[in-house]
Amino acid sequence: MKNRYEALIVLNTQGKEDTVKDIVDRLESEFQKEGAEIEQVQKMDKRPFAYVAGPLDSGFYVNFVFHADPQLITKLRSKFKLDPEVYRQHYQRRDEKTERKERAPKKLAKAT
Repeated sequence: MKNRYEALIVLNTQGKEDTVKDIVDRLESEFQKEGAEIEQVQKMDKRPFAYVAGPLDSGFYVNFVFHADPQLITKLRSKFKLDPEVYRQHYQRRDEKTERKERAPKKLAKAT
C-alpha cells in the first residue's frame, strides 16, 4: 500500500549555485528509480540557517511530495545520507484525513 509523503531536503550548494537544477533533477530521478511516484517538486530557494551547526550557514531547500511504500523511506534515507550534496533530510507522512481538515474553511459564528 502506497502512502503520501513529503520529503524536505536541504542541499549543500556551496560553490555550486549554478548546478542546483541538475542536483534537483538527479534527486527526482533517484526517487523514481526506487519506485516513488512524484506528485510535486517545490524549489524553495536558498535560505540562511537560524544557527550555524556545521560548516554551512545556508542551504537550498527542496520539497518533494510523492507516493511510496513505507519501506522505501528507510532506503531513501540511507541512500541520501551518503550523498555529499544532501545536507539534511526530513520525511513526513501526509494523511488524507489531516489534509482535508487543513483545507476545510473554519465556520464563523454569526453575529447577533
